[in-house]
Amino acid sequence: MSQTVKLLSIDGGGIRGVIPAVLLAEIEKRTGKRTAQLFNLIAGTSTGGILALALTKPDAKGEPQYSAAELVSFYIEQGEKIFSRTLWHKLIAAGNLIETKFPASGIEQVLDAFFGDARLADAVTDVVVTSYEIERRQPFLFKSSNAKLLTGYDFPMKTVARATSAAPTYFEPLKLAVTGTNDYYALIDGGVYANNPAMCGLVEARTRYPQANNYMAVSLGTGELTRAIPYDHARKWGVAGWAKPVLEIVLDGVSSTVDYQLRNVLKNYHRFQTTLQPDLQQMDQTGSAHLRELKLAADAFVKSRSGEIDQVCAQLVG
Repeated sequence: MSQTVKLLSIDGGGIRGVIPAVLLAEIEKRTGKRTAQLFNLIAGTSTGGILALALTKPDAKGEPQYSAAELVSFYIEQGEKIFSRTLWHKLIAAGNLIETKFPASGIEQVLDAFFGDARLADAVTDVVVTSYEIERRQPFLFKSSNAKLLTGYDFPMKTVARATSAAPTYFEPLKLAVTGTNDYYALIDGGVYANNPAMCGLVEARTRYPQANNYMAVSLGTGELTRAIPYDHARKWGVAGWAKPVLEIVLDGVSSTVDYQLRNVLKNYHRFQTTLQPDLQQMDQTGSAHLRELKLAADAFVKSRSGEIDQVCAQLVG
């Protein structure tokens, strides 16, 4: 009997996670189903990792608790708390030169309230969330499949969400204790190697479902950067000048590279990535006017790709 394994992948991008959330809300509206009910596996990085976990968090009945529309509201209502800092923090951080731009307290409070006591093994659909271990210098993948088999890998969802979103210069790394030992993992945002986690998701899907004869992948971006870096500026930059731009280049470059790879590996592949104007490209801008413009851009993008979204919905429920 033929089987098609359906994979959803969600990029990192901070507050721009509102873009894939809007698109998923449209897919849920058209199909009448929750995202976790439409896909066999969901992969996410950073803000995409938070979305992946939220979409698979169970309620008291074991059903997906949050709709994608509720996650759009999550960004609008909680974004300012996540990306918040006191005047004192601004002073001791010297803007962002000698310390992370934001204290971890804001994002940790939001994630604690949002995920509660849910654990990775509770995910109602297979989920893969990326992070990077900076002491061992290797990728670290949180997998619900591992969490269900090995209690030592069954971490709280809020902790997994914190690890995948620990973007360098924005938030401090997460120190994650290893159960039953004195050891720990030192984790940062998985976007440094897999800001587009679609290939990680595809490898996991092939491992989890080796008998499948077809793999469908839906990959959601958080907006392609268009702001140019003039040569005459960059040629004289040192460490301070390159610190912020190089992170943006890594995140955007990795996403585009994986998109190229998937287009050449899979026949049934759909990439939804919009182009953002320069004033909407920041990952940490949470003012009401900015969020409104970001959502309007997402709505316009959904409208422009309505035909392909219909095709995807038909395959997901077919």
